[in-house]
Amino acid sequence: MTDAVDQGEQVTDELLVLLLRQLTVESDRFAEMFGEAHGLHRTDLNALAVIMDAAKMGAPMSPSRLADALHLSASATTSVLDRLERAGHLFRDRSATDRRKVELRMHDQARRIGAEFFLPLGASLSAAWGDLGDDERRTIVRFLRGSIAATVEVRGRLAP
Repeated sequence: MTDAVDQGEQVTDELLVLLLRQLTVESDRFAEMFGEAHGLHRTDLNALAVIMDAAKMGAPMSPSRLADALHLSASATTSVLDRLERAGHLFRDRSATDRRKVELRMHDQARRIGAEFFLPLGASLSAAWGDLGDDERRTIVRFLRGSIAATVEVRGRLAP
C-alpha cells in the first residue's frame, strides 16, 4: 500500500472506514506501548488525554466530567484518579472560584514524560502531512470532525 492515492483508485466509504480503523488500531498500539512502559491502564491513558485536552481548551476537568467523558461510574473514576495520583501523573486541586469543586491537573512531570514519548510521533505525523495544502487540511478536519460526531451519535443511540 502506498501513501498517496493513485489517480485511478476509487476512494470508497469502505476504504475510508478501513483506513480509519487501521489508524485507530495503530494509535492504540502506540498508546499501549507508553502505558506498558509506565504501568498505566488504557483507561488511565484515556483519562490523561481527556484532562490534557480540557486544559488546552481552558476548561477545568472535574471528576464527574471525567466520569461522563469516559463513561465510568464514580467508583471506577475514583480508582483511575487514585492510580494516576499515586503514579505522580495528576493531582486534585480545589477550584479557585468554588472551593467545593475539585479540579484535576496534570503534573509537569507527566507532561514531560508524555512529550518525550509522543513528540517523535507528532514530528513524524507533521512530516507526513507536510505537503498538504490548506484546502486539503480543511477537508481532513471536516472528515475527522464528521467521523467523530457520527461515532458519538451512534454510540449514544446504541448505549443502554
